[in-house]
Amino acid sequence: MFSRYVRERIDASATITFAGLTYEPAAPPPAKRLKDGAVNAILDFRYTSSPILTWYFDHHVSAFQEPGSREHFDSDATRQKFHDGTYGSCTKLIADVLRSRDGWEAPDLADLVHWADIVDSAGYANADVAASVDHPANAITAVIQEIGDDPFCAKLIPLLASQSLVQICDAPLVRDKLAPIRLRHEALLARMERCGEQRGDVAVFDLSEQPLESVNKFVAYKLFPTAQFAVVLSWTPRRAKISIGFNPWSKKPRVHSVAELCERYGGGGHPVVGAISLPAKELPRAKEIVTEVVAALSRP
Repeated sequence: MFSRYVRERIDASATITFAGLTYEPAAPPPAKRLKDGAVNAILDFRYTSSPILTWYFDHHVSAFQEPGSREHFDSDATRQKFHDGTYGSCTKLIADVLRSRDGWEAPDLADLVHWADIVDSAGYANADVAASVDHPANAITAVIQEIGDDPFCAKLIPLLASQSLVQICDAPLVRDKLAPIRLRHEALLARMERCGEQRGDVAVFDLSEQPLESVNKFVAYKLFPTAQFAVVLSWTPRRAKISIGFNPWSKKPRVHSVAELCERYGGGGHPVVGAISLPAKELPRAKEIVTEVVAALSRP
């Protein structure tokens, strides 16, 4: 969405480089990824007080973890840095801000904005739809989750800025990767069914016995529909990750902020979904954190 705006309102011939930012323990701080002499934009990630940050858009309530970053953001006078934790997706925040700020719109990307908001806010009709990869938006999301490195995203993002989700899903870049992903998705469902258990209102999954890069968190609510929260532990040689989410179809009101809980352990996210990452060698500590998180979520 932002690169499309750049092309249409700032510089049609601009060279745009896409670089991913991650929450992995060894990942450099966002300021280290910015380039001197460039127009730098951080989208959908933590804020940095770096003087060479030009544009900023984010909707995470845990965006301001760098000391002094909230004050720096509040004092900015460029009208090019925006944060709103009430938004379901950064995509919709970008679309709304640029429409209000500059009168800029991309009507052909309305479906992209709509589905980005559903995917990021878990706004699906039910867990079966959320856990499926049948819809083009879910299929594209599944491919990004498994193969979303910088080279792949550098090819995908221009397509997202110019084509429909159906067209992108049918493009070789996505289509050729879907068949093996569907098989892995089915294997993951069986694996989560074997190892999952519900402790009170919390569905817990320890998937750390073998490397696993990504998890469809909605499978937890498909398997345990009465669970109010899901806690999933996964592991790769790079990190141990604890994913925590609130069941969007729960009939009980949410009384815990997932973001605040994750921040206690150096993670972050949104009130309804978040994650904690530790170095891979700290898997025993990650297991302890899972126990602590389940206990915290079980308290009224």
